[in-house]
Amino acid sequence: MPGVLLPSLVVPEITDRCDRCAAAAKLVAALRSGGTLAFCGHHANRYADAITRVAVQLTVQAGFAWRGTAQPS
Repeated sequence: MPGVLLPSLVVPEITDRCDRCAAAAKLVAALRSGGTLAFCGHHANRYADAITRVAVQLTVQAGFAWRGTAQPS
């Protein structure tokens, strides 16, 4: 659902590893189809559009600037 803001949780630390490259995860996406995917900063930003299409909830590490999140005005 493009244009819908996803519920997000901001946590001090994420202990998961990126499912793409095994670097420290900065974002964890809970998927509509079930399960979760973890992303390092690089991959979270690279796949931001796809993540917003398939995620129902995001957990973001505090201080991580994800390009898929609308910034408050």
